[in-house]
Parts: sequence; C-alpha cells; structure tokens
Amino acid sequence: MKSIVLESAKGVKNGKVQLCFSQVVETGKANTSILGLLNASDERFAQSKPRYSWMTAEPTDVLAQFDIDVTGLSEGDVLEIGMVDPRIASLDAPLNIQITETVEGTAYDVANFETRAKRAGKDGDFILHNDMYIYVNTAVVAGAPNHTIFTETTRKATTTSAIADALS
Repeated sequence: MKSIVLESAKGVKNGKVQLCFSQVVETGKANTSILGLLNASDERFAQSKPRYSWMTAEPTDVLAQFDIDVTGLSEGDVLEIGMVDPRIASLDAPLNIQITETVEGTAYDVANFETRAKRAGKDGDFILHNDMYIYVNTAVVAGAPNHTIFTETTRKATTTSAIADALS
C-alpha cells in the first residue's frame, strides 16, 4: 500500500474543516487497456494517479487526533499540511483510502450526473454495471481498505439520452 497524505484543511460552514487526503490506491485490478499494455515500458503510461477523499471534521478533534491546530481557519481559508502517513491518536492502525462503487446514487450524484457517474476518461463513455450507472465513493478508513469495485462492466456512449436515462 502506498503512503497516504493528509494534504490540507479547509475552513467550511458551521465552524468545521474539510480534510483532504490523497493516496495512490492499488485495487488489484489488472490493466487491460491495450494502449497501456503496449506502452508498459514507458513510465508515463505506468504512473498511477492518487485518489482523493475529503472528510469534514471539528477543528478541536483534528487537534486532538492529529496534533494539527486548524481552529483558526475561517470559511474558505486553506492550511496546506502535507503530512505523510498520519495516524489517529486514539487508534493504532494506518489510514487508507477505501473505494466503494455503487449503482445507487445519492440525490447529489443524480443532480451532478455529468461529473459523478463513472466514465472511461474525463469525457469518455459512461461505465455501467448490469445496465446501471456506477458512482464511486471514497472514504478514509483505519486499517486495510476493503474496496468494492465492479468487475463486470459495459460502456454506454455519452449522449443526451444517456443523461436523461440516468435522471429517470
């Protein structure tokens, strides 16, 4: 497992902060991209991009658990942290980002369908499981992650009707 990084804290509404974590996540899923396989020796194709997860927290609890003082952050203020492999003070376990794929989108997922439904690349085809759109959620967990990733998927071209189907 690659290192997890507590990237930053941002002041948000109601006096809380949003913590940003990143980690290069190994899901065990083999690369089946022909382009990737034919360029496996080129490091530009072998680079894994980090996954991000955001958690909302009480500033006093961030101080207690990570020994990072974010109590002075106002809404919109950002504190760059860059802490590698942070540990929760009350737990003796490493932190990791866990990926969970689901076909049951939240109200937010449906309202922001263009950016929340899983796609093959930024503007690529939608990825489906059993003819249903997939939504990807991340969470920071203590200990080993238990990823839920669909293996049987199909693609659906991005069309106006695809978006209408997802909203119905």
